[in-house]
Amino acid sequence: MSAIRHDWTREEIHALLDLPFADLLDRAHRTHREHHDPNAVQVSTLLSIKTGGCPEDCAYCPQAARYATGVKAEKLMPLDAVVARAKQAKAAGATRFCMGAAWRSPKDRDVPKVAAMIREVRALGMETCATLGMLTADQAVTLREAGLDYYNHNLDTAPEDYGDIITTRDVQDRLDTLGHVRDAGMKTCCGGIVGMGESRTGRAGLLHALATLPEHPQSVPINRLVQVEGTPLAGTALLDPFEFVRTVAAARIAMPASMVRLSAGRAEMSDELQALCFFAGANSIFYGEKLLTTGNPDVIADQQLFNRLGIHAMQIEVTRDDHDPRTVHADIVESCAARETVAA
Repeated sequence: MSAIRHDWTREEIHALLDLPFADLLDRAHRTHREHHDPNAVQVSTLLSIKTGGCPEDCAYCPQAARYATGVKAEKLMPLDAVVARAKQAKAAGATRFCMGAAWRSPKDRDVPKVAAMIREVRALGMETCATLGMLTADQAVTLREAGLDYYNHNLDTAPEDYGDIITTRDVQDRLDTLGHVRDAGMKTCCGGIVGMGESRTGRAGLLHALATLPEHPQSVPINRLVQVEGTPLAGTALLDPFEFVRTVAAARIAMPASMVRLSAGRAEMSDELQALCFFAGANSIFYGEKLLTTGNPDVIADQQLFNRLGIHAMQIEVTRDDHDPRTVHADIVESCAARETVAA
């Protein structure tokens, strides 16, 4: 079985991206089969619980207050509305519910409100994930005690390219929050965005930064830039689709045990491109009509694609360790026919 390594060099990852396409996909698919069911894909839903008005200047983001994108700033959604959306997501087949808020970092008064959402969603038997911006150590502990399974905090791009995309924070800010999340006992969801004008060397730099973290992120979202009019990156040259597949494949090889997720940009991907990505090692998607503020393939289209490819959705049973109420176990049961209770 492929070893889990944390000592990748950037040159090694660049060499992966440079392989002939068939050789790269062959290696990635063999690695994928060693660690995962190649016909099972995790299905998650992402809800924007607080949209727009963000003070950051991320060049890709339509939620930044400084850009005229037509996204209006909204208040934090009420608890009952979030729970209703989670129930809808579960009925549509989602097993993980992710909540995103357009904050630089949450205020302490907001954290208990999000914690209440986490508890209610977990009570539905779903995994929970949140992306709320930068966290303090105490905030991370509070969210963990509420039952949060995953925290999303992307590195976005290669460290040397970071200042070209964002100036209101730096890479170390991201690494500090990821450290707080790990120290609190949560799993990390951490990836980046490709197609922002970076070179292949830049994509190697992003993957290198992810693959050399103290722990590989348990989820690695690979986002394809969604160009939104009014943001600085609108009009950027489109990334070659095969280059996107190469990025997915290299992520799979460098982080064999992680879930590699097709995230933003799937609405613009053909079924054939998505099938290549699944073959290359992608085994997680966001499900539903909207991904925060941008489009996403609808549920029926995803179900039809899964049927055509012989893919089934992973089923997850969420259980709690009675000996430690802060410890949550999420066991994946790769079966659509029945849901069996898995002991923690």
